[in-house]
Amino acid sequence: MGLPAKLLGTGEQELLHLRSHGKTMIKPTIWLVVVAALFGAVFAMLPVGWRPVSGWVVTLLAVALAIPVYLLPLLRWRTTTYTLTNHRLITRSGIITKVGHDVPVSRISNVTYERSLSDRMFGCGSLVFTTSAEAPVVLYDIPKVEEVGVAISNLLFGVRA
Repeated sequence: MGLPAKLLGTGEQELLHLRSHGKTMIKPTIWLVVVAALFGAVFAMLPVGWRPVSGWVVTLLAVALAIPVYLLPLLRWRTTTYTLTNHRLITRSGIITKVGHDVPVSRISNVTYERSLSDRMFGCGSLVFTTSAEAPVVLYDIPKVEEVGVAISNLLFGVRA
């Protein structure tokens, strides 16, 4: 699902719509499993005479801890998108407060990518856009970063696929 048509200008076409690679959810998922195991062990050690009230208390505490540990990173990941059109690079993020940044394609002077060892294992990387007026725009953990970089370079230098 890309940007709604009402957010695109006249004659503007969406070329790519991306979000960060799912690898960004590995740590939150591990923490969620740890929280579940910890609270499961606590629940198992509670005296039977304290149940069911103690079970509800433990469950509420586990859910309260799972929200910042897993749910917020998941929502952050789902609400952060990167869209490339034939006119601009559009970044959107935010769960409650939405933040957007648009860079005209004509202002992008260089596209580079960076891939760490873990990025190479997961098939992703970071794209760095150097613009003529601003600090570089960095898009982290982009899937198939080399292919995306080539597509963007083709757009910038006028090569049509």
